[in-house]
Amino acid sequence: LMRFFSSMSRYLAEAHVQALQFDEAEKLCRKALEIHREHSAPASLEEASDRRLMALILDAKGDYDGALEHLVLASMTMVANGRDIEVATIDVSIGNTYLALARFDESVFSYQKALTVLKSARGDDHPTVASVYVRLADLYHRTGRLRESKSYCENALRVYAKPAPGAAPDEIAGGLMEIAAIYEALGDLDEALKLLQRALKLLEDSPGQWSTVAGIEAQMGVLYYMVGRYADSRNSFESAVGKLRASGERKSAFFGVLLNQMGLACVQLFKIDEAAQLFEEARAVLEQECGASHPDTLGVYSNLAAIYDAMGRVEDAIEILEHVLKVREEKLGTANPDVEDEKKRLAELLKEAGRSRNRKQKSLENLFVTNSQRAKKEAGRRWSNFGFRS
Repeated sequence: LMRFFSSMSRYLAEAHVQALQFDEAEKLCRKALEIHREHSAPASLEEASDRRLMALILDAKGDYDGALEHLVLASMTMVANGRDIEVATIDVSIGNTYLALARFDESVFSYQKALTVLKSARGDDHPTVASVYVRLADLYHRTGRLRESKSYCENALRVYAKPAPGAAPDEIAGGLMEIAAIYEALGDLDEALKLLQRALKLLEDSPGQWSTVAGIEAQMGVLYYMVGRYADSRNSFESAVGKLRASGERKSAFFGVLLNQMGLACVQLFKIDEAAQLFEEARAVLEQECGASHPDTLGVYSNLAAIYDAMGRVEDAIEILEHVLKVREEKLGTANPDVEDEKKRLAELLKEAGRSRNRKQKSLENLFVTNSQRAKKEAGRRWSNFGFRS
């Protein structure tokens, strides 16, 4: 009966983890561990499983020391039961935790220990081996050892080029995405794009992978933007946005950020009206998901001010920028560089409008429902000196 209650607590905890409800998940997982301590034999495999779940929960909450403690205890249990593969998998998690704690030497030791076991048990060409190469590449990149980082990336790519039979496409695609992120950080954007294109080809026809594909397309959109391929950037963002709309994920902070990025690509293509619509939708999503004072929301407000200025809607731009500046002053202080930047932008618009700063802003809600059609005849291609925020 106690084992049944323990299993139920674990299943409920896993459900809360899936829903990102980590406090509730932690309570249930602790309950399961208490049942093990009182009613189960020492070092049971069920207890080790629950400790790994607890480590996942604590890691998500930022309690890395607590997560490490549970991982070490789970590893000891698996060693006692002769579960070498599980021990290696836990060692990877221990390495990740040491990395989060900036204990780099211990992280390397854990990864290398796992790598030795996985190579012996599964072969040099198994995706789990490649995944450890990726972890080491990330660690060495973070510690500035770029030659070692790139070498481990190349080792992983050799595995992904000819993986062992039965390797899951989503596992390979995930590894390619992580390596692409490292190459992006190293400044090799073309290679990062090639890797993302490979990942996209692996998943684009897979059922149930729309969200992951949208994430790949979004990252490709960012990279295309960075290399100046703005039409490709806009098309990638448009495809990602369409998938998220179709899958019902249009009410998330990620979706709002994605709309903002697509708007920036449209700005570069001089698609003013489309950019304005995207910024307005991004503003609505981020206000709902993050709040009106969140940095991402404020960035969209700044972009709206810029696009309204480009459309000739100077008064609307001023009202938005005054709100942004007020919030930034309250949160960052008047001497912050971002505040100074906003002040300069606002001063230019006020000078153009022939008036001084208004400390009593109109309601942003009233401002955003103004008729956006009224300024289109004035729009032309007039761009202000202040920039857009990604």
